[in-house]
Amino acid sequence: MTMSKKLGTTVAALALSAVPALAQDDGQLKIGMTFQELNNPYFVSMQEALNEAADDLGAQVIVTDAGHDVAKQISDVEDMLQQDIDILLLNPTDTAGVESAVRMAKDQGVIVVAVDANANGPVDTFVGSKNKDAGYQSCKYLAESLDGEGEVAILDGIPVVPILQRVEGCKEALAEFDGIKLVDTQNGRQDRSVALGVVENMIQSKPDLKGIFSVNDGGAMGALSAIQGSGRDIKLTSVDGSPEAVKAIADGTAFIETTAQFPRDQVRVGLAMALAQKWGARVVPKEVPIDVQVVDAKNAADFSW
Repeated sequence: MTMSKKLGTTVAALALSAVPALAQDDGQLKIGMTFQELNNPYFVSMQEALNEAADDLGAQVIVTDAGHDVAKQISDVEDMLQQDIDILLLNPTDTAGVESAVRMAKDQGVIVVAVDANANGPVDTFVGSKNKDAGYQSCKYLAESLDGEGEVAILDGIPVVPILQRVEGCKEALAEFDGIKLVDTQNGRQDRSVALGVVENMIQSKPDLKGIFSVNDGGAMGALSAIQGSGRDIKLTSVDGSPEAVKAIADGTAFIETTAQFPRDQVRVGLAMALAQKWGARVVPKEVPIDVQVVDAKNAADFSW
């Protein structure tokens, strides 16, 4: 177990051990969580885990969907503050753009934990995946599957920090293989339908393309449809670990690997960090990185979020 995991586990255990103290409070604990989107199984699973934890705590949960609109996300946080939340779990749609919301929450004495992507401003703790490592692992896997030779492309996404880190890690991995050539980078906006058209054009314009890395599974599923429609032998890797992607890998398609994140664990640990601070802990870490895991044909059948 890594040091970061040990620390996160220890603090989480301490926080959850204090659950009986809630019964002594006059008011019900209120937890607000604002998501960048809920049209994504990744964030849906996160919400499910939050609801389960809140049930155990006897807490009230207020959840909002920003729909990738930073103005809406700020407004949603304002509404939550008017409802006197104790904890704000923030999954920012824009790292810099939500800073005013963070400051408003802190001005009201609310504990703020950023989940999955960090936010500017006085965030108490950030809990998120090792995104650079995820990009690195996926692109190393892709290059090795091509025996270190061939043209590859990156299917990019919305320029938020986790996505930028995945691309950075990918490029580092590809640079380790002299025979691998990065020939194209296009933005699929992490969306299946957008990625489908982008990759169709990419395949047509790059007759020697042998591999594609997608920054998320949503885009990867669109890319997979484009690859299958082309009849070309192009290998595909991604980051997320979504059920649909894992099934495609298990089925033996061109989708050969996804570096899985653990969304349920992120929100559980994030809530534990907030609870620890609410109950007086003074040594809660500012950042808790969550490990990622390579999922391929060898372990796809047994993997789930």
